[in-house]
Amino acid sequence: MQNTIQIQQDDLSGEATRRLIARHLAGMHDTSPPESVHALDLDALSDPSVSFWSASIDGELAGIGALKAIDAARGELKSMRVDDRFLGAGVGRTLLRHIVAAARERGMTSLWLETGSTEEFVPAQRLYASEGFVECGPFEGYAPDPFSVFMTREI
Repeated sequence: MQNTIQIQQDDLSGEATRRLIARHLAGMHDTSPPESVHALDLDALSDPSVSFWSASIDGELAGIGALKAIDAARGELKSMRVDDRFLGAGVGRTLLRHIVAAARERGMTSLWLETGSTEEFVPAQRLYASEGFVECGPFEGYAPDPFSVFMTREI
């Protein structure tokens, strides 16, 4: 039986959410040099330009994701992370589709993202490509970086 993935706006106050954000940041620092880590910390995720969601299965936090407004027409996907216990359960895809729908509802016409280029990030790159994202150059203040892959899609 397939468990239902529930997505809800998250105010970043829950302990499970804070732990997964911390784990996400630690993982980024474990795989990339400091200047190549672009993940947002708790303070940055609390900025009014950022909307943050969590996904849960049977009441347990399964994943997180955020949308940062670049401007009225463009958004950046941030802080996508699935708890290791739920990898392969469709949590990342469900969160991604939710964020795309939220961006579309806000009148955005394109989404952008930066993800890692090393082997650990290949599943993320494949997920984004399967949902219509294509590689592009650096955007909105990013610089070329061998540890980064930049992607975009129209919505």
